[in-house]
Amino acid sequence: MATRNFLFGLDNDDVALTRFLETTARVTGFLKGAPGEALPGWHVPGGDNEHFLRELYRRLEATYPAAGQPFYAVRLLTNLFWQPAYIAVIGTHVHGALPRLSSVSQQAKGIDVSGFRLPAGPQQKADLDTLIFRAGTDLRAFADALLVEISAVTKLRRVPALRLVTDRMLGLMLRLRDYVPGMTIEEQRRLCGLWLSAMDLVGQGDLETLDLADGRQVLISARKGCCLDYLAFPDVYCSSCPKQDDNVRLTRQRDDALAELDA
Repeated sequence: MATRNFLFGLDNDDVALTRFLETTARVTGFLKGAPGEALPGWHVPGGDNEHFLRELYRRLEATYPAAGQPFYAVRLLTNLFWQPAYIAVIGTHVHGALPRLSSVSQQAKGIDVSGFRLPAGPQQKADLDTLIFRAGTDLRAFADALLVEISAVTKLRRVPALRLVTDRMLGLMLRLRDYVPGMTIEEQRRLCGLWLSAMDLVGQGDLETLDLADGRQVLISARKGCCLDYLAFPDVYCSSCPKQDDNVRLTRQRDDALAELDA
């Protein structure tokens, strides 16, 4: 087999991957991806990840001993889903092409999952609505595979888990206008609907429009899922947590929206 000579230019797939990784890092400021196959001990889609999951569970349990099994199970899911979700959304809306999500390997750092690797390969291209459908379908398959893996290690209820997957997507949809300046609220909601439909998550949460006193409008998330962080941090709820009274939730989300607009 011939050895690639790196004195010469990289092939198109290498160049596309380099551009994608640069884009994810630039747009978010925190995504840290690298080219290549998984390193030893990393989570690999379709691989034997039992040790990875059990070790991450053990670390969570040691860090938050009073939180309980439901919290640890949920954290396994949210830890492993957030990076692929960002990859799918940024690939679709900013980069304009979609890497193969089933090839994303991820690294555990303490009680968190941060850092990923992607091998070079063809990236899907299409018009925006079609790319959302493809990305959403792939991302739902990724989430379903995680549910199967985690459920083999610890109990994870399917409907609450899918609502947390929805919550991640709603958070990303709220950021769309940061990624694509000039987008209207109407377009933002339309695109959110396309993602939720592609992922078969319609009815598990949505965006809603909030009218501010000065006449401005903002989008907020109307969640149905709870991340269970209050089990680790008692008496503390996320501003959008559905466990709160609606009036309390809307007041907190209105205050957050105003603070962000005026920042």
